[in-house]
Amino acid sequence: MSLRNVAIIAHVDHGKTTLVDQLFRQSGTFRDNQRIEERAMDSNDLEKERGITILAKCTSIEWTGSSGEPTRINIVDTPGHADFGGEVERILSMVDGVILLVDSSEGAMPQTKFVTGKALALGLRPIVVVNKIDRADERTQEVLDEVFDLFVSLDATDEQLDFPVLFASGRNGYASDDPLAREGTLTPLFQKIVDHVPAPKADPDGPFKFLVTLLDRDNFLGRILTGLVFSGSVKTNMPIHALDPEGKVVETGRASKIMTFRGLERVPTEEAKAGDIISIAGLTIATVANTICDPSVSEPLHAQPIDPPTLSMRFAVNDSPMAGREGTKVTSRMIRDRLLREGESNVAIKVTESADKDSYEVAGRGELQLGVLIETMRREGFELGISRPRVLFREDENGAKQEPYETVVIDVDEEYSGTVVEKMAIRKAELTDMRPSGGGKTRITFSAPSRGLIGYHGEFLSDTRGTGIMNRLFEKYGPHKGNIEGRKNGVLISNGAGEANAYALGPLEERGILMVAPGEALYEGMIVGENAKTDDMEVNPMKAKQLTNFRASGGKDDAIRLTPPKRLTLEQAIAYIDDDELVEVTPKSIRLRKRYLDSNDRKRASRSKAA
Repeated sequence: MSLRNVAIIAHVDHGKTTLVDQLFRQSGTFRDNQRIEERAMDSNDLEKERGITILAKCTSIEWTGSSGEPTRINIVDTPGHADFGGEVERILSMVDGVILLVDSSEGAMPQTKFVTGKALALGLRPIVVVNKIDRADERTQEVLDEVFDLFVSLDATDEQLDFPVLFASGRNGYASDDPLAREGTLTPLFQKIVDHVPAPKADPDGPFKFLVTLLDRDNFLGRILTGLVFSGSVKTNMPIHALDPEGKVVETGRASKIMTFRGLERVPTEEAKAGDIISIAGLTIATVANTICDPSVSEPLHAQPIDPPTLSMRFAVNDSPMAGREGTKVTSRMIRDRLLREGESNVAIKVTESADKDSYEVAGRGELQLGVLIETMRREGFELGISRPRVLFREDENGAKQEPYETVVIDVDEEYSGTVVEKMAIRKAELTDMRPSGGGKTRITFSAPSRGLIGYHGEFLSDTRGTGIMNRLFEKYGPHKGNIEGRKNGVLISNGAGEANAYALGPLEERGILMVAPGEALYEGMIVGENAKTDDMEVNPMKAKQLTNFRASGGKDDAIRLTPPKRLTLEQAIAYIDDDELVEVTPKSIRLRKRYLDSNDRKRASRSKAA
């Protein structure tokens, strides 16, 4: 049986996972009457809710073409968002070809550029699939031209520029060489993979060598290491050792379990050979980028370098007066163990313990990646205090301060383009391109410091009435841009503890926008709303009406009608807070608070900062 290893890469929501669903069905991996969830590869709850792929996953299908010889196709479904790019970079070393999926309307987007650049640099030859050709606003030919221009800009070789093209609808399950086709099967795509993607360049006769690219855990098997067998073969219980990228032996052990991928399942096998993508259990320390090999091997395999983290947040023990009421995991030791476990399996995240031992600096690729980690932890029962994100600076060879920049591509209705350009200019962004993209929309490209983009997405959606689309991609480290204006409005701070009262909240509505409703438990230092002015204001949201024998002349008191409070999602809350504020995250609640709950402590802190 011949073998092909291929990755599917695309921008967010361009249809990767839906296409894999159809590949499963048409290859016979699923029975006709088998009940399968939609987007079967998105197994994570957050992936299903958000409709995005967060974790890279391996799968395998078997296809018999016109020649009659069966071919096993190992497919890796990759994340499309640049925040999860650490996943993408690792898995590209496992495959010999890529399927580049582009939307027939949106075309080549920033994350397409990010992953494609990595693939082309590794010498992989792409198969371009223009997906969603049944869209009413498709512009297939222009999109193909954009893909070609993208490849040229990424220094593709002549061989890579001579890419095969298919036109498909992943949802409807067909692909064709004809852009006007509106029915059929995915047979042309299967055939293209077999014909165009080379067999693995592995050495079947050499000693066993295996590069770890993904790390997972199992309650029964422990640490599970997934990757590609570069040479030789491995059998169950064979002695092995792990080498780090420098060639140092990390640990020695046995391959207690070997598993291959069959559809969505991991299936145990007695032996795996060169070219296979497999999972191995039996080691306790080996991690991503380590080489697992025969004890006679001392030279490690080359591991793909990972782009550095650009953003960090402080994860602290929840020390609010309501700590421990809703979560089950509240100690610093539990938080530490969970973060170190995450840093182990996710190479794009770096965890550093602070001097006070009660908080941890977690650095990652962006707000979305760290937001997903926080959301996962709160669902596991953790309580946390999260600080405002801050970018990671560095110095160039001359000692000058540098900060991360991002390429920002914005698709917006023409009437809002002026507002977007103005707001981005305030955030020290430079306009690099602006062109009409059809349908009354304009595509605007900026080079912007990451620092200026923190907290902008919510404001952007308000400015564009929810119609704008913003995509960001790490670009480079560049010169420090100086001071960037942060949040303009101050906040309303509770001056005591108790329950919010409608009688007190009524007059406070005139001061700004409320974030709490009557009956909610409050504590001193908790943020209850946004002030209409620039300074912070302490207020009493618990004040109750004094009951007396006197009544209003109309026979009844005026009914209090409150506007529904402004509720922030986790990502919005993290982006909203200022440097002296925290987000209190529990399994049931997201609260905003001041870092120092006592007003006297806040005054002392502001005086020492000014000094």
